[in-house]
Amino acid sequence: MEQRYTATFESLYRHTIPDWFRDAKLGFWSHWGLQSVPMAGDWYARNMYLEGSRQYLLHLRRFGHPSKFGYKDLIPLWKAEKFDPMALMERYVDAGARYFMGQAVHHDHFFNFDSRLQPRFNSVRMGPHKDICTMWQKAAEHFGLPFGLSEHLAATYTWYGPNKGCDSRGPWAGIPYDGRDPAYEELYTDDYEHYYPEDPARIDPWMTTNRRWQQRWNDLLHELVDTFHPDILYSDNPLAFVTPEAPYSLDGIAYLYNDSIARNGENRSVYFIKSQREADYAVGVRDVERSQLPEILPVPWQTDTCVGGWFYDAEQVYKTPEQVVEMLVDIVSKNGCLMLNIPQLPDGTIDGECSYLLEQLGGYTRTCGEGIYGTRPYRVYGEGPSSVIIEGFREDRVDWKGTDLRFTQKDRTLYVHVMKAPANRVVTVHSLDADERVKSARLLGHGAVPFVQYADRVCVTLPEKLPTRYVNCVALERE
Repeated sequence: MEQRYTATFESLYRHTIPDWFRDAKLGFWSHWGLQSVPMAGDWYARNMYLEGSRQYLLHLRRFGHPSKFGYKDLIPLWKAEKFDPMALMERYVDAGARYFMGQAVHHDHFFNFDSRLQPRFNSVRMGPHKDICTMWQKAAEHFGLPFGLSEHLAATYTWYGPNKGCDSRGPWAGIPYDGRDPAYEELYTDDYEHYYPEDPARIDPWMTTNRRWQQRWNDLLHELVDTFHPDILYSDNPLAFVTPEAPYSLDGIAYLYNDSIARNGENRSVYFIKSQREADYAVGVRDVERSQLPEILPVPWQTDTCVGGWFYDAEQVYKTPEQVVEMLVDIVSKNGCLMLNIPQLPDGTIDGECSYLLEQLGGYTRTCGEGIYGTRPYRVYGEGPSSVIIEGFREDRVDWKGTDLRFTQKDRTLYVHVMKAPANRVVTVHSLDADERVKSARLLGHGAVPFVQYADRVCVTLPEKLPTRYVNCVALERE
């Protein structure tokens, strides 16, 4: 049995990333909860209290002023009446999913399971009257997918500050929002100290110094592990609240790994970390939100992103299947995995555009999945002049050229992902070493294709009709 971990960097540095995650490459995320009700995007529970903001105006005109109809009053409107996790999970598996993650609690402090920490404001006691997380877990287990949960609680204490405010002008000037009502502190928190009336949008600090809240966050990590024994745990924060006296993040990670060891004899769980310090990534898996990495990372990592907005937004422009496939290939070539959120409507369904994207992804992964799943990076991630923009949350689609290639490998097979088919249908690979001899070439979804190897390059001729409209993949079998 693997040695247990303690809440120290030295102990957690020993951890290894399980092979299932190295092989998985593509996962799906249900970033879904109470904030989906207005269909107006992410951070609604905060922004509806920011006077004059888009979500404030939408809330005011659709539901009423937040002094009378606050975030809590959306709870009865979230019914999830058409939520069918088995049917959705089957669609995700058909699209190529190899792991799945649900959302346990967002910054809004409304829990999606029957929590002892939040016994009142959760989806079992209110709103849908359903244990969303347990339903997701049963569906994932039915299809044999590793299952995980995300939590976003660490920042809640200061994030929720605006609900303690009031309008500065107009007919409701000076009337407190409902976040000041002590009857609802269990949802809105009791943090009045970090509300800044002169600058309501301010979040300072992002991670609270309040020890009681830090302990509550640590208790949540323990509760999630004890309740769900997840394969994956995602915290929407860097390593939080780590001091010699109270190393809360490290304690939660060790608790997750030790639970996996107790059940499996070894750690098979993954903890995702969003951090600014390179050293922090040694205790878990690096997660990059809505961006990518510029080069191959020696250890597996993950991009998490969304088809559109994090919560359903009726005005959001979605990523196309072309962009999602291209992102997946570029990420995998650099030793990464892609976790993609499919936004759900308040009733629990997905819309027609997302259904189409899943169908197209499924067609692609069935055709080219051999070059994705279970692969490892090559010596270089690719060739060609084009690359993704690495700049914060920027996710522009790349204008790929006919010479842009991405590489993966498995055993003696080098997979050449053709980001854009050359007009002359000849793919030229320059990156093989002189002693790497190619004995055959296959186009995935088609079969054998002709090739010629010279001293400094391999030239492969593609058929006029390609097996996929997206990124095609040539398998070069090396001697």
